[in-house]
Parts: sequence; structure tokens; C-alpha cells
Amino acid sequence: MKVHIGCRLVYTCSQPTPMLLILHPSYTDNQQVMGSRRKITPLTPIEEYIDTYGNEVWRMVAPTGRVQIDHNILMEMPATPDFVFPNLPKTAIEDLPFDVLNYTLPSRLCLSDLLLYDAWDLFGHVEGGWKQVQAVCDWIHQHITYVPDGTSSTTALDTYQQRHGVCRDFAHLGIAFCRALNFPARYVYGYLPDIGVPFGSGPMDFHAWFEVYIDGLWCTFDARHNIPRIGRVVVARGRDAIDVAFATMYGNSQMLNMKVWAEQVDEHTNFDSIMLQLAKDET
Repeated sequence: MKVHIGCRLVYTCSQPTPMLLILHPSYTDNQQVMGSRRKITPLTPIEEYIDTYGNEVWRMVAPTGRVQIDHNILMEMPATPDFVFPNLPKTAIEDLPFDVLNYTLPSRLCLSDLLLYDAWDLFGHVEGGWKQVQAVCDWIHQHITYVPDGTSSTTALDTYQQRHGVCRDFAHLGIAFCRALNFPARYVYGYLPDIGVPFGSGPMDFHAWFEVYIDGLWCTFDARHNIPRIGRVVVARGRDAIDVAFATMYGNSQMLNMKVWAEQVDEHTNFDSIMLQLAKDET
């Protein structure tokens, strides 16, 4: 199936401000970019590089005043929900590959060392592997209340104590619990269109979930929704949200507006037709 995703970010800067943007989807076997267009107003030079975690980063110096970033992408995706492997066994720490060990350690927003005893008290009795991680998701989904407009400095420990948060906080708490249980776990941010579920009542936003390394596979878990979903588009992965913030500003700036879209389109739709329709809508 095809999915049209994108965003519009509008900032105002009191002086030229260095900025990093992570907005372009990852290239994987499960998702392919069929077309994309990036527009910066006013026209601003951009450098691109791949970060430590394999994410595409745009680097620019936003000019003084108003700057607008528009990004549109047409993706080709599997028309199937997230995979579920309930019988996957847990991999012992000593058998984990070297390149995933970093994801077993605490990070700034996922303080797994401070949740160690709680994690084992809550989930230590559950069979290791997929079932134990699913128990983590079930608990978070049942005990943490979703509220909009969270803060970027909230840690997993804060969410555990306060019992509320946004999708980012659900993901951070899931990651922290899993790391405390000796699973490699990483943060994922991207787009999640409303496919096969009721449309959300509020405006579309970016979404966060997490992946856990189980028996040689990175498996998708989403404690916020806690059901397999269709059309999940990965933009970036990291230890926590700090690694994959969609915008990092090095100076005095203010966000004026943000709009996000993600929707399934007809299988015969091409990228040029999407951009033509957008141009008509704006006029």
C-alpha cells in the first residue's frame, strides 16, 4: 500500500540559529520512499549526514525571522500489521551481539538502573522473551494515562511516578523496564496513520514506540496503543528521544506552528499527483 506522510514546521529565530532536523524516513526492507520533496522558506542551504544510529540528519543555519520547513513523502509499505512472535525466547546477556549491548544500558531519559527493582518485582515472574516484554506493555497501557502536551525533559522514572504522559513517555518507560530486565531496547519515532482503527479526535502528530531485541530480531512494541498497527513509518531510532529529536535548535528560537499528516492513498497515486493537489489546495 501507499502512504502519504509529511509535516510543516514553522519557527521564528531572533538571530541566525544552527539547527538539526531528523525528518526523512529510514530506508528498510519494509518501507520504501517512492518520492519526496523538501522545501525551506526562505531558501536555506542544507547539509546531510548519517548519524551514529544510521539516521539521516539535515543540518542548516535558520535565518533571522520566520523559517518554514515543508516535507512531503510518498511511502510504499506492507499492508500488514506489526508482526507478533509470542514464543520468541529471551537471549542471555552473554550471548547478545556486541552491537546491541549499548541498548541494555541506562540513558538520560531511560533510567533503567533506577527502575531495576520495580521491573523485576512487576515482571520477574513472567516467562522471559516476548511474553515478558508484552507484560511490560500491558502494564504500561493499563496504568499510565495518556495526556497531550508533555514536556521533553520527562524521564521514564517521572512517568512511572506520575502515572501519565504522551507517547514518548510510554516508549521511554517501556524501554527502561526492558533494559532493567536485560533486554536491549531502543526508541523509535515516526508516523502512524489511522489505518484499520477509528480516526483520532485530535490533530495528527509524530508518534513514538520502541523496539526490543529478542532472539535475534528487533521487534516492535507500542505501549500507548498496545495492538498491532498497519502503516507504521520509521523515521529514526536511538537510545531515547534526545538522540532522535525531529528538531534540535542551537540558539534562541520559538516554534510558531507544527502540522503533521499521515494517510493511506490510492495504490495508483504517484508523488507528482500529490504535489499537484497540494499546490492547488494552497492556492
